Amino acid sequence: MSTRKLILAALLCGMLIMLAGGIKLYQTVRNGNEVPLLALGDSVVLGDMTVRVDGIRLTSQRTLIDVVLFGVDGADARDGWKLLSGGEITEPVSLPAGSGADCTTTKRDVESMCTVAFPVSQGTRTVAYVRAGEQRQWATNTQP
Repeated sequence: MSTRKLILAALLCGMLIMLAGGIKLYQTVRNGNEVPLLALGDSVVLGDMTVRVDGIRLTSQRTLIDVVLFGVDGADARDGWKLLSGGEITEPVSLPAGSGADCTTTKRDVESMCTVAFPVSQGTRTVAYVRAGEQRQWATNTQP
């Protein structure tokens, strides 16, 4: 092949790559990947687990999230919880004594009402639960 043909083939390939990238960008913007924000008290089913966030309590030691879970026998009730606050995502920590029912395991047909504890947090807080490859978030509407 001559040099001119190679240059034209390279330009054509580059233009096709740019076109494909533009189409993918358009699809991403059009479809969006937004996770809807649920209100406190809203229930949702993720996989086989039904989950609800009932409230949030702030103490000097912890941010406490009151939750309800059921639908699975023997699942760890603390798995999958995250708290987004002040631009940081935190994992659950130990529940201080007298702060509520500690989340242990869930039951299939009995609602497990318990409290998930997180480190002290500032600003607007969003509680997230991840299970079976799905994520749901609850807006807590609390400020420092």
